[in-house]
Amino acid sequence: MSHISCNPLDLPYRYQDVRFSGSVQGVKIGEPQRSVHREAADPSIVRYQGHYLLFASMSRGFWSSTDLNSWQFHPTAKLPPFDYAPDVREVDGTLIISASRKTGNSPFFRSRNPLEDDFEEIAAGTFAFWDPSVFQDNDGRIYLYWGCDAVQPLYGIELDRELTPIGEAVPLAYSDASSRGWERPGEDYMVPEPTTERERLVAQFSGASTYVEGAWMTRVGDLYYLQYSAPGTQWNTYADGYLTASSPLGPFTYSSNSPFSSKPGGFITGAGHGSTFQDEWGNWWHAATMRISVNDVFERRVGIFPAGFDEDGVLFCNQSFADYPMLVPEGAFDPQELRRPPWMLLSYEARTLASSHAEGHDSDLAVNEDVRSWWASALPGVGQWLTADLGEEKDVHAVQVNLGDHELAQSAPLLDEGADSGHTWRGIYESHAPAEVLLEGSIDGANWAVLHDGSQAGEDRPHALVVLDAPQAVRYIRVTAQSLPFDGAFAVSGLRVFGRGRGIAPQQIVPDVVRVDDRTASLTWEEADGAQGYNIRYGPDRDKLYRSWLVYGRTSLEVPTLNAGASAWFAVDSFNENGVTFGEPVQATAATLAIGDVA
Repeated sequence: MSHISCNPLDLPYRYQDVRFSGSVQGVKIGEPQRSVHREAADPSIVRYQGHYLLFASMSRGFWSSTDLNSWQFHPTAKLPPFDYAPDVREVDGTLIISASRKTGNSPFFRSRNPLEDDFEEIAAGTFAFWDPSVFQDNDGRIYLYWGCDAVQPLYGIELDRELTPIGEAVPLAYSDASSRGWERPGEDYMVPEPTTERERLVAQFSGASTYVEGAWMTRVGDLYYLQYSAPGTQWNTYADGYLTASSPLGPFTYSSNSPFSSKPGGFITGAGHGSTFQDEWGNWWHAATMRISVNDVFERRVGIFPAGFDEDGVLFCNQSFADYPMLVPEGAFDPQELRRPPWMLLSYEARTLASSHAEGHDSDLAVNEDVRSWWASALPGVGQWLTADLGEEKDVHAVQVNLGDHELAQSAPLLDEGADSGHTWRGIYESHAPAEVLLEGSIDGANWAVLHDGSQAGEDRPHALVVLDAPQAVRYIRVTAQSLPFDGAFAVSGLRVFGRGRGIAPQQIVPDVVRVDDRTASLTWEEADGAQGYNIRYGPDRDKLYRSWLVYGRTSLEVPTLNAGASAWFAVDSFNENGVTFGEPVQATAATLAIGDVA
């Protein structure tokens, strides 16, 4: 049977107690600012003994799944809880786990039965590394890739069976933002001026340079794909590119099809630092980091996207409508055939009503398709409610309730156990009350039917996708808090209703494209009647429009992600609650000239 998934993954993400002061060259530059919020990032996924295992930063454990849809959390005290970017790979039939350390040696752990928590340290390591990735080649030889820096490259080295380096480390991949537009740092590739004290501290300690990080190696046939992330995890532009070689330590050649994983627009953005893996039917998937970065730079989530290698060996992800529900067949499938979502968004800018609201967090922020803003109730939140009016009866198939973390430092207890990384002290809560909601639907706003009762399962679901057994005619959707972590506010960053409207899709769009410079194209288009938004697909070939940028309420977009020397093709798809109309490709071929050459 098929199943429905929706990003971000609905995991019981672990809460962090973060006290951030910032530092420059080890010197504190501010008083600690405390935040309590969920976090998981840098996902490493491997299929092992019939289970998919997902390891992510700052989780005090890992998740397992048999279908990439339902995930179970497994706590462990046998792995270091405060080492970032845990890597898990199968080597000689067992799992090898490692993670990042700035000083000392980075150890290696092994597991033969991870669901029984049998992790054991098997090698103390010989040096400190950051963002590691272990890879075993077809001939049994083992390699380690690592790096996370604004100056230093990614490195690779061979390891022996004791996981000790053989020979010298080889530099493999450097940043080149001068010719790779997508590596430029910033929000929409522009570094903003700080507007708050926290933003000022973050800017001082993190700088504005491009980070190259998050190595991952995949071999397909005789070709090695070294994947890496840039420009920085806090930006909507966080993405993954790749290089190829005929041997595991190169030399590597940059691919102009980079970035292959990129999601700068839509409800939740970012798609960098992840892992590429196959399911039981041989389908390829790419897991990546999706950012929130409001309470803290490292406030992040996990997303999984269909991926593949086309007939020319191009690595790609299907990230069109990548935060809409996706129908995942049980069996082999073509990832490009999944770019039309089964249902459309019915709740964008719907009229809302709430039981109360905190200052600056009105109810309309729950339906603006931005995970970084949210409606928040006045404290306490249990029993508080939010209603969305869809305007008329619509055929509702599913509802996604995305919860925000609103000022939880006021109610969450202080932790004593943690780690100090210089700019930040961090603790991880072992447990908390689950996030449970009651979801109801109504035609007239007076008589309500239960669509989902979260208290019946007792599961912590911060990004719950409730798929109805059958579509229902609904005009009003109401969500009420039943249980909340730390007795905090009820905060909803996205009350997203999916189904089908009862009209027609908008007309086809043909954009005007201006190539401003080697790394930038500017697109404008006429508004399509009835359009809710637009999905811009682009790439270096008219048949390889693998990248995607989803926008709402606008008819222009600057795309500064191009690779110098590579051609650029674009298509603009228009969509509304009734469906998607795919655009025809348009080529940008000459700087400062609008292109009218439509295929």
